[in-house]
Parts: sequence; structure tokens; C-alpha cells
Amino acid sequence: MKIYRNPGKKELKKILARPVKDHEQIEKIVKPILEKVRRGGDHALRKFALEYDHVSLDDIWVSTEELDAAKNQVDDKLKDSIAVAMENIHRFHEAQKQEDLEMEVMEGVFCSRKSVAIENVGLYVPGGTAPLFSTVLMLGIPAKIAGCKQIILASPTDRIGQLSPEILYAANAIGIHKILKIGGAQAIAGLAYGTESVPKVDKIFGPGNQYVTAAKQLAAKDAVAIDMPAGPSEVMVVIDKEANPDFAAADLLSQAEHGVDSQVILVTSDEEIARKTQLAVSEQLKTLPRKQIAQESLSNSAIIVLEKEEGIINAINDYGPEHLIINTTNAESLSESVRNAGSVFIGPYTPESAGDYASGTNHTLPTNGWAKAYSGVSLDSFVKKITYQKITKKGIESLGPVVEHMAEAEHLHAHKQAVSLRLASLKQ
Repeated sequence: MKIYRNPGKKELKKILARPVKDHEQIEKIVKPILEKVRRGGDHALRKFALEYDHVSLDDIWVSTEELDAAKNQVDDKLKDSIAVAMENIHRFHEAQKQEDLEMEVMEGVFCSRKSVAIENVGLYVPGGTAPLFSTVLMLGIPAKIAGCKQIILASPTDRIGQLSPEILYAANAIGIHKILKIGGAQAIAGLAYGTESVPKVDKIFGPGNQYVTAAKQLAAKDAVAIDMPAGPSEVMVVIDKEANPDFAAADLLSQAEHGVDSQVILVTSDEEIARKTQLAVSEQLKTLPRKQIAQESLSNSAIIVLEKEEGIINAINDYGPEHLIINTTNAESLSESVRNAGSVFIGPYTPESAGDYASGTNHTLPTNGWAKAYSGVSLDSFVKKITYQKITKKGIESLGPVVEHMAEAEHLHAHKQAVSLRLASLKQ
């Protein structure tokens, strides 16, 4: 990781640029996949499983026997850890429930709003190089709390057509039993358009590689809602001279090992701690099983020394990181200045790993600067807010003339008439 000292605004923007992806080329690959699944249904899903995952599937759905078998393939310590994570995630998301809003805004005019669950949702869980069973919890638990009627989970298999037992165990533990053995853009297509055996969903959730992300965005144009635009994972770590460089290095590497297109950024006001962290990254990297992946990710990454706190705050908000770790002596006050971030981790003992797995917050977050406009997944992501209004005779007498004048000013005379007829009927 190269160190940059007090870069100017233009240089800083260049340093913080995400790894460039050829969107046009990716879409060129993904579009035919979507179309073939739309036309070919289950047959196309099996064909793509063979082509991309090198597996021949007799059944694209996980069987009850496979779900039951997974219970015995997960060790007890992991089961206990999953139970703690489930409890924390459930507790935090349950607390996000909002009471229905009802009020009389003026005499005789009643307005209300209530949350209604999205009926059919699809949850995408990456398998690939790291089967993310934690994502099952992050998506499945709020979907269950919201009361979604049908929850379908999709994840790629290994070469013998089996899903990670940890993914199956986590799904079963929270009561999700419709599990599709399909990954990649083809899984998104199946969920978005539906097939002979896959019900079409109303909204798709979950992270994925650049092809999955492109598939979600393309499908969102005409078939389905999605949780958010998302891409390769990222972290920005902010430290000062009092920070432990080993902690900072571990935080950077924990994100770098996600994938070769991940990006990690270290920001500090002290050059000495920057160098110590740089050295710690090199030392810790040697011991990682996913060293090669992390190493390639580090080529997209940087260490930035900014002497003024104002510069650090501007860098945070200009970048809008998916994950933001603030490990400084004034971490609490500094966090108050954060306007753009997916999730913020405060203090020396709050690694991003905690949020990824078990603290209770959701790890499905906006990347690539989308934190400037999008929130991460929450209970709200799985519900719609429907508004209602009811107007009494007294209410239409008071509000009616207001509506008439406004409708007439917009030259929408049928709108005016819908009120005028009612007002006239009250005078008869």
C-alpha cells in the first residue's frame, strides 16, 4: 500500500477512485443470461449451472434430506456462535419496527400510514470462494420479522451439486426452506422473471460479484425491485498516533480478503503510524490463507496522510465508504461529522468483523459511493409504507375549496369536478 502525504483535492479524488470495471463488457455477458433464463426457465438454469459452476443438477432445489443432513455437518461451537449472532441480529432488527401513524391533520381530514410486508422476496447468498452463511442471517432474519409471505434463497453449489452445510444450517435455523441451488446472474434472472418451478419475486436482496450486481441492476429496469446498487466490498480505516497499528492492519486485511476487486483505504494524521501500519499489513499478509486475493486487492488500495481533521472528515464524506472504522482518541466526536457511510465502527475494540457477523447491525451495505444516497439493509427494506386518508362531510367542506382552487390552477378540471360534485351534494 502506497503512502500519500497531504494530497490536493484533485489528487485525492484520483487516489480514492474505485477499481474501474468495464460495465459495458459485463452487461454484454449478463444480458443474454437474463434473456435465456426468461425464455428457457428451469432448463436454462440447469444449463448455466453446468456451464459456469460445472455441476449437473437433477433438481435445482435443496431437498428436505439435504437440509436435515446439514444439521449434523456443522460443529457445535459454530452452532452456538450462530445462535448468539441470530439473537443479536433479531433483537436489533425487531427494535426497528415502527408503530402505525394515525392523525387528524385538520378537522374531518384523517391521514394514516402503516408498514406492510413485501410478499415475495429473493435472497442471494454468495457461495464461490467464501460461502457467506452470515448473509443468510442478515437477510433472512429481517425478512422473517417483517412477515414476508414467501422467502426464496439462492446460492451456488460446489462441483458435486451441494450447498455449504453452514448456509443450509443457518437457513433452516431461521425457518427458510425454499433454497435454490443456483448462483450468479442466472439466479437473479430466475428470481426476477420466474420459471416453471421458481416463483417470481417482488424484490431481490443480497451482495454478489460484478455479474450478480449487473444482473440485479438490469432486472430492476423491468422486472423486480432490488435492495440497492452494490459492488465489491470496501473499508476506510481512520486512525491517529495512539492507535494500535496491528489492529488497523487486521481491519484492512479483513476487507482485502473478500475479493480481488475489494478496496481498503487507511487515513491518518500521523505519518509514523501510517508506516507502522504499512509494515503490519505486510507481516500479517504472510500468514493469510487468502493471501493472493488480499494482495491483489491491496493494489487497489492506499494510505493517506492528512494532517488536518477537516481534511479527514472531507475525505470520509467524499468517499462514502461501505464500512468506516474510526479508531482515534476522539472517535465518538469524529463520528458525529460522518454524513456518508454504510456502517460506522467506533473505537479500538470495534472491528468491522463484528458487524459482519454478530453485533446485530446488518452487513448488507451500499458500496461504490452509494452510501451518499442509500442506507444498508434493515427491517424497512422488507416493508412498504402505505398511506391512507379518510375525509368526513365536515372535512370535505373545509378542504374541498382548497383542492378546487389548486386543481383549477393546474388546468385539471376533472380533478376539480370530483370535489365540486361532492360539495354540491351536501347543499341539497
